[in-house]
Formats: sequence, C-alpha cells, structure tokens
Amino acid sequence: MTNEPHSFSAQDALVAIMMSVSMSDTNIRTAELVAIQQVVNHMPIFANFDLDRLNKVAQVTADLLDEEEGLDALFGIVREALPADLFETAYAFACDVAAADGALYQPELRLLEEIRHELAIDRLHAGAIERGARARHMTLQA
Repeated sequence: MTNEPHSFSAQDALVAIMMSVSMSDTNIRTAELVAIQQVVNHMPIFANFDLDRLNKVAQVTADLLDEEEGLDALFGIVREALPADLFETAYAFACDVAAADGALYQPELRLLEEIRHELAIDRLHAGAIERGARARHMTLQA
C-alpha cells in the first residue's frame, strides 16, 4: 500500500470497515480488536492477507476519520476496492465487531446504519446479518 488510501485491496477495505466500527465511538475496545484479529486470522477471505498491513490500514482509517469529510472518503475507497458481492460480507464483519464487547453504542449504531446505506444492503438481509451477529456474541447469564 502506498501512502495514498485509494490503493486499498478488497481485504484492506474489509479491515477498514471493521476498524471504522471500532473507532466510531472513540473508545477502541480490546474485545473489538480481538474480533478483528480473529476475523483476519480465521476467515478464508483473508487467507493470503499480509498481517503487517493491519496497522497500516488502521492508521489510514484513523486518519480519514479525523478529516471533515473522511467517512465519505472512506466509503468511496471501500466501494472502489470491494466487489459488490462482498458488501454483505463487509456488513457482517462490521456487525461482529460492533457486537464483540456485548454492547452497542449510539455511534456504532449510526455507523452501521451508514454502512447499510452506503453499501446498499437490503434491509431484510441486514436484519438477518444483525441477528446472526447477535446470536454469535451471546453470553451465558449466571
């Protein structure tokens, strides 16, 4: 990756979406970072991903989110780098990161809504993805 964010690969775009959810409430939680690491380490789409890129993509994402129109720029980069058939995958990973710490905060919910809109995720499909994330991140009540 060069210093220009538009050189994102599809894998970079998926990581950027996950990182943006974690960064959305300005409190990056350990559970969210662990969720991102688990996705990158275990999902087939990341089979040949260079783990050294995680920090680079995270920095570019953080830099973009610090800019006034940075979120719009990030979505443009993601749509450019990610094939449309992976938009739902990106949303699923975003939901998993949001659910990882057991709580959904307003900034995360707003960003998930924005991701749905920007990636044109059908509302019915989004609901199923969200329900799946919730089911995967349930805990036992004592």
